[in-house]
Amino acid sequence: MEKESYRVLLYYLYTDIKDPEERAQKHLEYCKSIGLKGRILIADEGINGTVSGTYAQTDQYMKDMKADPAFKDIIFKIDEADGHAFKKMHVRYRPELVTLRLNEEDVDPREVTGNYLSPTEWYEKMQDPNTIILDARNTYEYDLGHFDGAIRPDIEYFRELPEWVDKNREMLEGKEILTYCTGGIRCEKFSGWLVEKGFDKVNHLEGGIVSYGKDPEVRGRRWNGQCYVFDERISVPINQEEHVIVGRDHFTGEPCERYVNCSNPACNKQILLSEETEAFYLGACTHECRVSPRNRYVIAQGMTEAEVNAQLEKIEEHLHAAQR
Repeated sequence: MEKESYRVLLYYLYTDIKDPEERAQKHLEYCKSIGLKGRILIADEGINGTVSGTYAQTDQYMKDMKADPAFKDIIFKIDEADGHAFKKMHVRYRPELVTLRLNEEDVDPREVTGNYLSPTEWYEKMQDPNTIILDARNTYEYDLGHFDGAIRPDIEYFRELPEWVDKNREMLEGKEILTYCTGGIRCEKFSGWLVEKGFDKVNHLEGGIVSYGKDPEVRGRRWNGQCYVFDERISVPINQEEHVIVGRDHFTGEPCERYVNCSNPACNKQILLSEETEAFYLGACTHECRVSPRNRYVIAQGMTEAEVNAQLEKIEEHLHAAQR
């Protein structure tokens, strides 16, 4: 029997949504009825989602969404997949699609946003020495892959980006700013905020990194590493001509593109670890996490207390030797 083909749809649209909480509940029921799995956010300001399903299911979803006047302008980014990219289907209401928490300074990207650049325009602008490339994502996303020469804001959450800009304004002033994110939704709002804050040459990559990687002309050039995605795939390739690994193992510093969650559920930090390093350090980012009684790696491997203690001694010896 031939294996059924699947696809992953990534999309968003800033648009007025009436009764978004009720709409979210009805949309969940609809998605389940056609067999989709994924994660969708619905807010007063629009919709943002990633869903997976068979060709028939995803075709039906795109057709039905396009037939809805509220969503007729949605552009779907489509990836082939071996199966579902999610375990369940979630549709949730949120006050904002992406959280900047600007309060009275809130920006509506339907009214103000940066200049859209096509992949070709973006590729050409990146090579201008008077431009500055600003990653609008979080550190763990950047560490897996980013555009050549892009600045890495030291942020763990998108909502921290405005404060980072305020502290580093001198770095950006007088430059033409190029900002980007995975699919485009974050930098549409962020670039509008930059315009509101007085930066007069602000651009963002239309369709985000994912569209850039699919463009037949630029073919993902000047992208290094992989692109982090928020589903079970974890990452997708972007550069179709050359793959440069930029990720580094949390402990060894060796090239690595394998993300895992720290084995301590109370921490759950995402770290880059090879299988060998994960086994040696019991899947945890620190000693405190390694000795957690809830260590998922220890539990999954069925390790006895004696085995754990023996491994902790090996780790301690290794760390002492490295410091000599």
